[in-house]
Amino acid sequence: MKSLALYLFLLPFAVLADGISGKAQRFAFPKKYPHVKRISTDLSNYELLQLRGGDQADIIPESLRMLVDDAVDADRKIIVVTGGVLSGIGKGVTASSIGVLLRAMGLRVTALKIDPYLNVDAGTMSPFEHGEVFVLDDGGETDLDLGNYERFLSVSLTKESNLSTGKIYQSVIDRERMGDYLGKTVQVVPHISDAIQEWILRVAKAPVARFGASKKETPEICIIELGGTLGDIESMPFVEALRQLQEQVGYKNMCFVHVSLVPVLGSPSEQKTKPTQHSVAQMRQLGLTPDFIACRGKQPLEASAKRKISMFSSVPQNAIISIHDVSNIYRVPLMMMEQNLSSMLVHRLRIKPFYKTNTAQKYSAYDEHDITNISKSQLMKDWTALADSVDSPEGKCVIAMVGKYVDQDLSVVKALTHSAIATKQRLEIEWIVASDLDANDENTSKEAYDDAWNRLKKCDGVVVPGGFGLRGFEGKVEAIKYARESKTPFLGICLGMQASVVEYCRSILKRPNAHSSEFKEELMEDIEDAIIFMPEGDRERMGGTMRLGLRETVLREGSIAHKYYGHNKVNERHRHRYEVNPAVVPDLEAAGLHFVGRNTDSSGERMEIIELDESVHPYFVASQFHPEFTSRPEKPNPLFLGLLEASKNENVASPSS
Repeated sequence: MKSLALYLFLLPFAVLADGISGKAQRFAFPKKYPHVKRISTDLSNYELLQLRGGDQADIIPESLRMLVDDAVDADRKIIVVTGGVLSGIGKGVTASSIGVLLRAMGLRVTALKIDPYLNVDAGTMSPFEHGEVFVLDDGGETDLDLGNYERFLSVSLTKESNLSTGKIYQSVIDRERMGDYLGKTVQVVPHISDAIQEWILRVAKAPVARFGASKKETPEICIIELGGTLGDIESMPFVEALRQLQEQVGYKNMCFVHVSLVPVLGSPSEQKTKPTQHSVAQMRQLGLTPDFIACRGKQPLEASAKRKISMFSSVPQNAIISIHDVSNIYRVPLMMMEQNLSSMLVHRLRIKPFYKTNTAQKYSAYDEHDITNISKSQLMKDWTALADSVDSPEGKCVIAMVGKYVDQDLSVVKALTHSAIATKQRLEIEWIVASDLDANDENTSKEAYDDAWNRLKKCDGVVVPGGFGLRGFEGKVEAIKYARESKTPFLGICLGMQASVVEYCRSILKRPNAHSSEFKEELMEDIEDAIIFMPEGDRERMGGTMRLGLRETVLREGSIAHKYYGHNKVNERHRHRYEVNPAVVPDLEAAGLHFVGRNTDSSGERMEIIELDESVHPYFVASQFHPEFTSRPEKPNPLFLGLLEASKNENVASPSS
């Protein structure tokens, strides 16, 4: 009887222990107790939870229950990247680089960025507030980190891949208004936290397409970046939801990578670990336990600093990864590979076929032997070559970025970088505030005006990116006129294309009052209104009402755009409310400005690409769409590639420039 009592005592612990690993196994009594029934093999996570006491069906909605069971049954993994000490520490690059390692293993990866701000999306936010807005295929206006995910993971994400506090509260309030919570007091816990878990699990299983492919595949791993800094009041519901989610899906299906700062202070200099110690302590107070710590700093993390962090964080030394400054961003995945993070992730998450079920070693024991063998994969070989090529260019190319804002067009810079790598050039960006090029701008001093023009004239190419608002528009027009007349390679994007059309109307068609109706009213219809408001646009609501997402463009054979794309039809991403007035197109075409890319949709023909003939200008191209959003390190966007090749040729022809 004593042994029977012992079995009965251990029963709930054994069942729950199996439940933590994702699925309960059969628990059998010895044959000498035939009168005691065997325990069922197929207990779900929620049946296991009921053993703890109470009816969990009352607090866990059926929709969440089904998603959790699906994730466990599919053996789907979740990696959460959090940040401590300060914001902007490099969580996005860390998450993206982990994705590269997983890609090299042949795994299908997706990503989710959590932003704790109350905005529903990033579409109405100023670049000064939160950086640029990154547009996805489905028209989602998202955080710029999704651009990093797409470029590193080589997938096309969806608007669901960016979750904000505004989105989750809006969805819960909508459900409350529909009566889904009838009779209940709607609270942050459990209703908001449940909704967050459901969102995460939906994104984790939603099929995504590899870049350039039409077929979508179900992901095997979802990488989640929790924006902001742990401890911020606005991120608390997400932290609690993540804590609950790990309990639901099990330890083996979810892990945490915490990014922290290790500053160097004093003389002689010393790596200070106290910020990381406190950050991890706060993380534990919130109910989360880091499995890996990614330490940011200027220099490689010293062994003594690793030991100290390990001692105070209970994270194994080998699982403390040095993410120090390197020559270029593409070396970060290589740095992780050298520290064998891939093998440790495989064993921490039991990722098949790499995980060995008969091993009893801790995940941190695999710090030297790379059981994934990704260093020999073609992807990592190509990635290494990419990183090396950035550091060994054959020449230099200086591109002027003429815009309303300085240092905000991150995706344009990335696209230029991809093309500079492909053309073996070292890229230098000359940031020029557009309003400084306008002699009539009352806020521009003569010194700023002269300096801006001197810097512009030294550049090998000019880019006028997209933007909104009148400020700096005339300066952009002047920069475009200079590029056209001096035959400096030029690429205009969105508003940059619209400014190019206005400039051509004024200078070549001799219509000095030509303008965009966005900035000036009382224009002569179909003569001076070179840019018009799109007929299906919404002048009242700002968020999500533009022409957004992937659209098809038909290219004219024999054009520069057709030569670089190599196709008759291309798909690119858009974000605009105004467009070229079709009524002025015939006059512009007759004057030499060719509209070589057009789109025909339900509201009529849209002008997508303009260019000058190569006999007139080496490279003068502008697009209504945003080509920067589809540029990838391994495959630069053709329009940027054309600009960098033309700039390189001009640089070779005129070395004094």
